[in-house]
Amino acid sequence: MEGTKEKKMKILCLHGFRTSGSFLKKQISKWDPSIFAQFDMDFPDGIFPAGGKSDIEGIFPPPYFEWFQYDKDFTEYTNLEECISYLCEYITTKGPFDGFLGFSQGATLSALLLGYQAQGKVLKDHPPMKLFVSISGAKFRDPSICEVAYKDPIKVKSVHFIGAKDWLKLPSEDLATAFDNPLIIRHPQGHTVPRLDEVAIKQLQSWTAEILQCNNNCAVENKHEMENGGEKCRRSV
Repeated sequence: MEGTKEKKMKILCLHGFRTSGSFLKKQISKWDPSIFAQFDMDFPDGIFPAGGKSDIEGIFPPPYFEWFQYDKDFTEYTNLEECISYLCEYITTKGPFDGFLGFSQGATLSALLLGYQAQGKVLKDHPPMKLFVSISGAKFRDPSICEVAYKDPIKVKSVHFIGAKDWLKLPSEDLATAFDNPLIIRHPQGHTVPRLDEVAIKQLQSWTAEILQCNNNCAVENKHEMENGGEKCRRSV
């Protein structure tokens, strides 16, 4: 069908700790709108109300949410399994999705889901994710999680925004190493969704254009294969 080719790729966008889906949408709106114009972006709220003060109080209106809770060393997590179950159900019922965009806790959680899917731990019946935009993401530090989620290079096209003044700069660098051939875009700012200069805009536009082209090519091949009674294209974008 012609609609198969024209259907937008769908991205699940996960916000940071004690913020909201609406706030992440506002953060991303500072980027050139052409970058994600051909994508369907979904901005859900975290499943738990903020359990303490939000850094955006007075900047953006409540309510605020968090995906899970953690200790000061980020080695012990509360409600993480419930969060993972919720998101897998959300992805299955609202999807299929083609990838993630996440900031801070949302990026960290997205990478975990990508690693778990690659290892067959979650989303076994959902098509493999194809892309990931990480802004100030990090790895989980619990060894029992690490040895599964980051066991092998995650073969998803990924771009990682790393801030020179971000307190998560080194963890963000480490997260990028978990992915196969990641694109790293550095910026001089801190722990935030950065404003992009012309170079970064062109990098991100090229990155998304390549993904869209590969996806469209695969959709056309799938159509031809199915018309001829053959196997669907399994080539990853």
